[in-house]
Amino acid sequence: MCIRDRNQSRTLCVALCWIALLFLPSWGCSGGSSDSTENVGGGSSSTPKYLSIGTAPFGGAFAAVGGAVSEVLNANQGGKSWTIQAQGTKGSRENIRLLDRKEIDFAMSNAAITYFAARGESGWDKKYDVRAVMTLAPNIAMFITKADSGVKAIADLKGKRVVVGPQGAGFEMFLGPILKAHSVTYDDFTPLNTGQSDAVDLISDNSAAAAFLGGAVPTSSIVQACSTHNIHFIPFEEGAKTELVKNYAFFQPATIPKDKYSDLTADFHGLNVGSMHIITTAQTDEQLVYDFTKTIYENRAQVIEKHPAGRTIKKNAALQTGVEFHPGAIRFYREIGIWRDSAASNQGD
Repeated sequence: MCIRDRNQSRTLCVALCWIALLFLPSWGCSGGSSDSTENVGGGSSSTPKYLSIGTAPFGGAFAAVGGAVSEVLNANQGGKSWTIQAQGTKGSRENIRLLDRKEIDFAMSNAAITYFAARGESGWDKKYDVRAVMTLAPNIAMFITKADSGVKAIADLKGKRVVVGPQGAGFEMFLGPILKAHSVTYDDFTPLNTGQSDAVDLISDNSAAAAFLGGAVPTSSIVQACSTHNIHFIPFEEGAKTELVKNYAFFQPATIPKDKYSDLTADFHGLNVGSMHIITTAQTDEQLVYDFTKTIYENRAQVIEKHPAGRTIKKNAALQTGVEFHPGAIRFYREIGIWRDSAASNQGD
């Protein structure tokens, strides 16, 4: 190579280096979740930070509530310069695994499923280091059947075909204890896996004797069932219900007023089988979780405008479900006086 060619090459290399330096900062910001949360909440950087909230398939409450929460967070940044996106997923089980892999920052989950994931029980491969941030709407569910099916109690499910929720959704984590408390197991009947709307169809054409349905009250699938058939709400035995509430922190008594469903002739004394709640990992920055929790709580009226679940973001936001709360959330709840210090010692019980 002649000298002139070497000089031209040197000049070209210098130019390329300057171009790389000019664009390097933007390249460095395109990493994963751990980069996206840097300095959020501390107010030390005006650069937007991208955070994600794992929800569930569209059409269910998780997707709707997660979308509402993310919209409210984005509309009330208060100088925190974050951009938060609700991300559709397969639901609680996948969300917990995505958090563990740092592929999302926050997630919606059923408290019963989170309870067992944190303990590495009921099919989980390890103890997942997850923390609760905020408790949202209760999940009030029960078995329903047609009034002429002959099924009057949970024990009558034996030998029948029964809808127990979508495949892989994790319903067995709260249904298993409920059945056991009533001396019934999955082996005693034929379990059918499908969604709530399809479950009503299976009851309608007698392909299923009963279905476990519920969520926020009123639940559209139960309203649908009551509009087409005379529906019997299969009661929980009082002794079994007391045992469940005593043994599992995610179960709480819940009463459905008789005016919520046309086929109820009296208030139904049932169970919250695992509240919808927001979770994150133990490693998530404390200031970020504090700001995240504070922003949702102080703007909960805006969440209500987008989804009725916002009505429960009050004292229930710190409801103990057997999952340890994140220190950032605890700090905010202490500030507003809804955190009982005694809860800190038994929140994992």
